[in-house]
Amino acid sequence: MKRKVTIIYYCDDGLELHHKVKTFEQNDEGRVVIPQEFKDGKSIIAVCDGEVQILNKVGDRILSVNYVA
Repeated sequence: MKRKVTIIYYCDDGLELHHKVKTFEQNDEGRVVIPQEFKDGKSIIAVCDGEVQILNKVGDRILSVNYVA
């Protein structure tokens, strides 16, 4: 069975918070099985059920202040 999730993560080469909506297989206990090729180069912070609309992330306001100045 497959499950749609939103994955929140950092790339290993930066501090910007990212997210992706993906569909992955889940095991018999209901845990999503994230393939190693997706995990490579990332530090996963959270796996959320379904498609999550992120309104604001850490750093979003800092970036907008820098562009105004």
